[in-house]
Amino acid sequence: MDFKTLTVFTPLLPLHAKRILVTAPRLYAARLSEKIIGQGGLPIIMPTIETCRLETTPDLDRALHNLSTFDWIAFTSRTGIDAVWHRAQQLGIPPEMIQHSKICAIGKDADRLRELGLRVDLVPLDPSPAGIVAELATVPGIEAQRILVPAPEVKGVPEPNVMPNFVADLGQLGLAVTQVPAYITQSLDAGFYGVELGLIRHGMVDAIAFTSTAEVSALLQMIDAQTIMRQCAIACFGPYTATNAQQLGLSVDVVAIDYSSFAGFVAAISQFFQDGPDSIILP
Repeated sequence: MDFKTLTVFTPLLPLHAKRILVTAPRLYAARLSEKIIGQGGLPIIMPTIETCRLETTPDLDRALHNLSTFDWIAFTSRTGIDAVWHRAQQLGIPPEMIQHSKICAIGKDADRLRELGLRVDLVPLDPSPAGIVAELATVPGIEAQRILVPAPEVKGVPEPNVMPNFVADLGQLGLAVTQVPAYITQSLDAGFYGVELGLIRHGMVDAIAFTSTAEVSALLQMIDAQTIMRQCAIACFGPYTATNAQQLGLSVDVVAIDYSSFAGFVAAISQFFQDGPDSIILP
């Protein structure tokens, strides 16, 4: 009996062999990289910022000891959720005290709250701080209520306008806003990334995926905008990051329409490489 060798051709995935540089902090970088690999891409993990705990948290502690005075808690990041949860445990504050307030969260961050056994009362359709504001504006009597906003303390880069705008917009609704630092967001030293920066300069990175404005600012402290744009496509997780990236001097090639999850972000990057630069229409 003759045996014939069968050749099986596996269709190439959309990001086949594309090198995508990921600037998000480690926790987010791992999740985003998994989605990139799933589409055939080769993630290069280069966190330009990191988040870490504050050495002392007097303002946060004061707020946690007075949770009963807040009608709402607005979380704008998973890191903020974990920082508040960790500190509450250290202080011996039970989960039911956190649950005294109604809780806002964005996109997949709501899943983290549910993992911790907490009820999530508001998840906006627009997965952004502006989305929270829009939803709260429809709540009867919101102008007479108080809201706690755990926020990052930003070091090493200019503070992005996202949190100041969020707090200002909440105030415009008539809410009494208490913003407290819950964790640190800081830039990382370019000295860690000689290899990765060399890959950009030598045209060996196909795209850079930004998930926040702070990542953009931190990378621009390491390498100039013209070098980046000459070598790489620029992808932003959503319109807010894209707008700020443009204001910082970058031409943005890809903006995720679905920015509630990293799957939507990678889908937009995949579409860009499949269909060409004209396939993405910026908002």
